[in-house]
Amino acid sequence: MAENPSGPSEADTASAPVADPAAPRPGGPLPGDGESIVIPPSILKQQAGWTKPGESAPPIPGAAKPEEPQVFASTVRKQEISEADYENVGGGGRLGVILGVVITLLLVGSGVGLYAVNQHNDKAAKASDAATATPSTPPSPSQAPVPPIKTDAKVLPTVAGDFGKKANITVPQQAPDGTFVVKPISEGDGSKINKGDWVSADFTLKDWQTGKDIPGSYDQGKSLILQPGTGQVIPALDATLVGQKAGSRLLVVAPPAAAFGDQGNAQLGLGAKDTLVLVIDIQRVSAPDARVSGDMTAPPADFPQVKVNGGKTADTITPPAGVTDPTDLKTAVLIQGKGPKVESGEEVVVQYTGVTLKDGKKFDSSVEKGQAFSFVTGGGQVIAGWDKGVVGQNVGSRIELVIPAAQAYGAQPPAGSGIAANASLVFVIDILDAGQGSGGQ
Repeated sequence: MAENPSGPSEADTASAPVADPAAPRPGGPLPGDGESIVIPPSILKQQAGWTKPGESAPPIPGAAKPEEPQVFASTVRKQEISEADYENVGGGGRLGVILGVVITLLLVGSGVGLYAVNQHNDKAAKASDAATATPSTPPSPSQAPVPPIKTDAKVLPTVAGDFGKKANITVPQQAPDGTFVVKPISEGDGSKINKGDWVSADFTLKDWQTGKDIPGSYDQGKSLILQPGTGQVIPALDATLVGQKAGSRLLVVAPPAAAFGDQGNAQLGLGAKDTLVLVIDIQRVSAPDARVSGDMTAPPADFPQVKVNGGKTADTITPPAGVTDPTDLKTAVLIQGKGPKVESGEEVVVQYTGVTLKDGKKFDSSVEKGQAFSFVTGGGQVIAGWDKGVVGQNVGSRIELVIPAAQAYGAQPPAGSGIAANASLVFVIDILDAGQGSGGQ
């Protein structure tokens, strides 16, 4: 954001094609001390499985039962140590925090979703966390390197059922041979997935050794939102989707090194030597600079008028002459999407441009950065006007929000943002996708 010093610069975004989950929220941080939901490290060390190799994590009071949600995420950054180009995940308790911001990617069930947004240099919080934090250098992984991906193996499970519905997986009596398989069952005709694209996908899961069905996203009723190829999830998800197309169904056979390592996953019922079988349906793909499309309806006459420009040129938003501050949130749908409605607690991927209502001065735009922005609705990660205005809208919609100061930044706008105290704001927002993600419930 060129006009907001709190955001990343154009140079930063040009050199980093993948959006930083810790990037400041639109307009900058929220005022006051309560902008973050922070999970104490003492809890994370249990929930995320931060235990030494060979030790089991102590039980957490009130924790989900084994059949309930499990984090499909890794603290391990991508390193080139195997043909599959991914460092090992799972051993030594390395599931949990992502990219310095605590993000949990829930794949299954309906238990507690843990996440924390950027603390924006809160020194007191950092000092408190440091007292109980896990050492920055975790134990060395003990499991084997991730094997290279193959398209077939001598023995494979069979899959029945249609794309978009829970698959019926039948595992053979023979034991798996340790091959990491990604085998297309049917190929879609949608957009091809590139590294860092936003993807929503659905999963059917099974343990090969036990034949046990594991609840997946079809049981939860919400697709999972992720960015393949960025090292934020286990290789069974991260290394398998880049290069595939939306509308495709994949069979993935993931030996322990491509899933949860040689410690297995007790919550999913996976043993240390068990192979995870996934059938993945790729629903939607959104590039970081994507915009929604469709017939655009002009907003009401008392709304700021909107001109959508091409490329990385931010939308032109022109307030009407003599405009007055609203007393409540005002919403106009400019393009009516046909996707599912956004629910509170879902992760949403959007493009946006924001201006001040009185003078139409632009203060922030993800369009200019070419980087879609994601947040969890209802979690206080964004201003109240966004939480209220986005929930209930359809994926694929373009909306205009006219937000009173009380539901924006009030008397304490972000320093250097160009937003005056008690300013009403206007946002044009493209809702690219929504589903279960960094704040699943």
